[in-house]
Amino acid sequence: MRVVLQRVKEGQVSVDAEVVGKIKQGYVLLVGITHEDTEEDVTYIANKVANLRLFEDDDGKMNISVRDIEGEILSISQFTLFADTRKGRRPSFTKAAKPAYAKELYEQFNERLREYGLHVETGSFGAMMDVSLINDGPVTIQIDSKDK
Repeated sequence: MRVVLQRVKEGQVSVDAEVVGKIKQGYVLLVGITHEDTEEDVTYIANKVANLRLFEDDDGKMNISVRDIEGEILSISQFTLFADTRKGRRPSFTKAAKPAYAKELYEQFNERLREYGLHVETGSFGAMMDVSLINDGPVTIQIDSKDK
């Protein structure tokens, strides 16, 4: 499982020009799931996201978590995070999980985040989405459950 996390001042996602998810300060997550991922990967990544200290304390050091600031999460499914670009010019997506399996783990992931007390908004799984955000910092972190 792979997540690109962006610390944001705000973010939103639209489908067919209709806003389906919107947050204030927190994280926009691009979430990729591979066919090898399990519930263990979901738990690992959710714990990392909820507890990483990426917000600044009074001394200007990244020492505060999204939970500590009562921040919000905008979680977007993103199978293209598992693109293989080694051959040719058109990426292969064979490492990405099949949609039914990916959706199941994606929903588990969002539920785990909610269990940490986080407010989680989402896009529409499998839809073409327009994502907008104001990146705060910018701070962008990649987390991969295979890199423990």
